[in-house]
Amino acid sequence: MKTSLRTKSIFCFLIVIITTGLVATWVGVHLIGNSIVREEQRKVEMDLNSAREIYQRKIDDVRNLIRITTKRYFIKDALQSKNIKELKEKLSSIRVEEKLDILTLTDNKGKVLVRTRNPQVVGDSQADDELVSKVLTEQKVVASTQVITRKELLKEGEDLAKQSHIKFIPTPKAKSTLEKERTDGMMIKVASPILDYNGNLIGVLYGGNLLNRNYEIVDKVKAIVYYGETYEGKDIGTATIFQKDLRISTNVEKSNGERAIGTRVSKEVYEQVLEKGNPWFGRAFVVNNWYITAYEPIKNIKDEVIGILYVGILEKKFVDLRKRTLLIFLGITVAGVFVSLIIAYLLTNRIIKPIKYLVSASKQIANGNLDARVKCNSKDEIGELGETFNFMAGSLKERDEKLREYAEQEMMHSERLVTLGQLAAGVAHEINNPLAVVMGRAEFLASEMGDADPIILKSIKTIEHESGKAASIVRKFLSFARQPEPKFELTDINKLLENSLTLASHQALIEKITIVKNINEKIPKILADPQQIQQVFINVILNAFQSMPGGGKLLVATGMKNGFVETKFTDTGSGIAKEDLNKIFDPFFTTKKRGTGLGLAISKNIIDKHSGTIGIESELNKGSIVIIKLPIRKKQE
Repeated sequence: MKTSLRTKSIFCFLIVIITTGLVATWVGVHLIGNSIVREEQRKVEMDLNSAREIYQRKIDDVRNLIRITTKRYFIKDALQSKNIKELKEKLSSIRVEEKLDILTLTDNKGKVLVRTRNPQVVGDSQADDELVSKVLTEQKVVASTQVITRKELLKEGEDLAKQSHIKFIPTPKAKSTLEKERTDGMMIKVASPILDYNGNLIGVLYGGNLLNRNYEIVDKVKAIVYYGETYEGKDIGTATIFQKDLRISTNVEKSNGERAIGTRVSKEVYEQVLEKGNPWFGRAFVVNNWYITAYEPIKNIKDEVIGILYVGILEKKFVDLRKRTLLIFLGITVAGVFVSLIIAYLLTNRIIKPIKYLVSASKQIANGNLDARVKCNSKDEIGELGETFNFMAGSLKERDEKLREYAEQEMMHSERLVTLGQLAAGVAHEINNPLAVVMGRAEFLASEMGDADPIILKSIKTIEHESGKAASIVRKFLSFARQPEPKFELTDINKLLENSLTLASHQALIEKITIVKNINEKIPKILADPQQIQQVFINVILNAFQSMPGGGKLLVATGMKNGFVETKFTDTGSGIAKEDLNKIFDPFFTTKKRGTGLGLAISKNIIDKHSGTIGIESELNKGSIVIIKLPIRKKQE
């Protein structure tokens, strides 16, 4: 069967298009699918960081509550005067108001004097408790997650022992075990020394919150990190606290919609996190669904793994997204093939139509019609071929007439010459539909303010600190963009420095940073803008604090040299790499994980407008020295 040139051309054209489309579809779906999974896994890892911060913030809240309570005068006075009734009344009120599960007071030997949740049970010794023992020996506040035995829970109250009692529920892919139930509980616990006015240990106050069937932390993670989003009726994001491998606090649900308390972690996660003590990231089967997950160990004060903190995102959403992506790509490919078929027909028709004219004209000439001609409208090779054909036809006619004129009796024998050419064209059309996955992370903060009382100091400071971060960023951007001109007035640099250190003293106490001052009282007042210079001092001081996360020492000194007042800040922090020193005052450059990189740039701008200098000397892991020089002037030049 004869196949036309048009059919062959269209067929070849479609083979190229279909092959290219299928390859592009496979590559696109594969790359996009993998990119989605990678981005979601990266997001889950960051979600775990957020969950850890929420968990740690809860520990810090309890820590600060217990620490501040031990500083209150009533507890010292009542303990020294052995006024147990007053202690019992006030500590019980604090436990209820602050929503603590336990709040217990011992003497300086660890003997229980007041147990606010179960006042009848006193006199037992807590000296062997991990946290109480450490406080008795080191006389400092300690906080940790701790497993509490059923015996100790019963001392605090039968309701806590009942709350901790969890029966195991058979869980697919969990490690086999002979345990059927768990009666001990896991608790965020803090113990703090009580010192008399002479600094002598007179007692220990400890308190905490039981995590078993306590959903405050996991629900806060779901609300803050995942906004409570659902997919097909299921929560997109989930969080869990495990005691060993047992779910004791979770918003993962069983098939009946109840929280999956009593279910257990999968075997592979058990081996990686509980046995080896390492984080685990990846795809995991959680109760009855597959999730993209992140796990990390929870350790006690002895650095022993006692539980797991988990976050996960429902995988089904991304599986469905990948399927939809595949269907979209296939749809694009099919549509591309259909459009290509139309285009191929139109293109081949433009090529085949002139060829058909050539064939028809050739047949006419072959039949003796030497007047046959073809129209030559195109300016390509086909048009050139038509012109050649017409020239050939004209030549044939001219030769035929000459032969007839000179040889009337002789039959003209003409020789035909037909030259045909083919044009093969291929069009490669590659579909590449990149998908930009935009990931955003938002941190939300919520806290509750009570009456004006020292107990809520930590909560207030936390709100001030966290909300101040966002305000600071906006302020720094605006400050850098629209830095006002200095308002010069005679200024006492020593007084400014003292005010700045006072503002930072609370932060220094929290960060365990010792401030040493070497102030030269003889330096004169100089012409400066006190608000702007104080802004520079505070910025330098806070930068020094941030470089000493584990505590350290900040030496602050003032003096005079070569017509300048010098203010020098020397810290024992992490220092700055040599290659970063020449960029440290550049806008938006920062070596911190969080920050705008505008603080030092703004500071330099301010000092420059004061005709002064600011410089940094630093060595990695050995600390930094910031020197600010301001000219000694008493009137504006």
